[in-house]
Amino acid sequence: MSVTSQSDATFAAVDLGATSGRVITGLAGPERLTLTEVHRFANTPVRLPDGLRWDVLALYQGILDGLRSAARSGPIASIGIDTWAVDYGLLDADGALLGLPFHYRDSRNGRAAEQVLAVCGAQELYAVGGLQHLPFNTVFQLAAHRTSAQWGSARTMLLIPDLLTNWLTGSVGAEITNASTTGLFDASAGAWSDELIGRLGLERSWFPPLREPGESAGTLLPHVAEYTGLPAGTPVTAVASHDTASAVAAVPATEPGFAYVSCGTWSLAGLELAAPVLTEESRAANFTNERGVDGTVRYLRNIMGMWLLEECRRTWGLRGDAPGLAELLASAARARPFAAVIDPDDEAFLAPGDMPSRIDAHLVRTGQVPPDGPGGYVRCVLESLALAHRRTLRQAAALAGRELSRIHLVGGGSRNELLCQWTADATGLPVTAGPAEATALGNILLQARAHGLAGDLVSMRQLVARTQELRHYTPQGDRRAWDGAAARLAPG
Repeated sequence: MSVTSQSDATFAAVDLGATSGRVITGLAGPERLTLTEVHRFANTPVRLPDGLRWDVLALYQGILDGLRSAARSGPIASIGIDTWAVDYGLLDADGALLGLPFHYRDSRNGRAAEQVLAVCGAQELYAVGGLQHLPFNTVFQLAAHRTSAQWGSARTMLLIPDLLTNWLTGSVGAEITNASTTGLFDASAGAWSDELIGRLGLERSWFPPLREPGESAGTLLPHVAEYTGLPAGTPVTAVASHDTASAVAAVPATEPGFAYVSCGTWSLAGLELAAPVLTEESRAANFTNERGVDGTVRYLRNIMGMWLLEECRRTWGLRGDAPGLAELLASAARARPFAAVIDPDDEAFLAPGDMPSRIDAHLVRTGQVPPDGPGGYVRCVLESLALAHRRTLRQAAALAGRELSRIHLVGGGSRNELLCQWTADATGLPVTAGPAEATALGNILLQARAHGLAGDLVSMRQLVARTQELRHYTPQGDRRAWDGAAARLAPG
């Protein structure tokens, strides 16, 4: 029988991903870290006449229902929220939301990037914000939004986790790890960039005070406490609200020189640094400098990730041909190695739709033959992701002047043994896989630390390494085959 220590406490993590949301309770203490999923709900975007939107009201109801389930499990010390980055809601003078937030995959964003770059060049944006150029960065989304009727009524911009926190507590703030993904944050100063905000004609008053992970974000509003059954005054703690930042905080690294891949819908591959890398070489290589816990920098690049596989599976399901994941992976393991490779970062793969057909078009365009069955597509996707991990981590190490000793692959992708092994084979580095629930663990640990039940970042990672199931992969096979496949993806 498990006995709970007087120094243990239970925290609730709200973890929203691109396709689903969850409320997870975590029992945390100096030698304990266990998770229990208490509620899961769909995150289904809605295509309206003016574009693709997040159904944030349904997400909020899912959160409330999840917190209600959490309350039935016992006392909750606090609540923390993490989500994806860059997307936001605009509030009017009364604090009311002006329409459902746009989805980062909406097609409006590419056109707006040109408008921003005409005012602030790419070099200037990078020298201040240090962000990878992605068409959906918040700075570009805001430029697309300003032609709407809502714009004139807007008084506050809240990123998605800050918006949901506002609805729970009534407080207004901007958690720093997510703020750093907007393109309007000064990566060196660790503050909003008044210069960029002014140059782009935005109102400085729209951007709330910044919060660090671990700071109080208020307490539950009375009507929220009543609905959920949680006590009035239950704290809400600002965690690393960008899900990748929470995941990196839970990387079980016990040695220097580690790299990480946080693998889910996206693969976020990079290093943890003490300071941003804002060189022209870094900009040209399209690396991002996002804020981590305790002033660290997540120096990384976004790779399209398991989105490619999930969109293939969704397309096959719509056609009535939906083999299970285990069957697909077994078929991929039998398929011919390196029969076809793609660049996962091709923008053709960004939008929802028929992914196998887009992979076919990419392969034909690059002089390759499309796969002849689902196993071939899955092998193509996973080998291509392993090659993208290799390319990204080698570039990051070179640009940051670091030597790499090990890769920690966390998130849902860590359950995929083929991807883990092929990442080790492609890079020539050992891979430690897990925890799969790194984001929720990071969320819980940062709440626990705020309540005095966890130590510094090193101690938190050591706790993860002691308490979570990990798997280890060593490089195997002929490295020359991976070198040859990588050469097929090289520019030019």
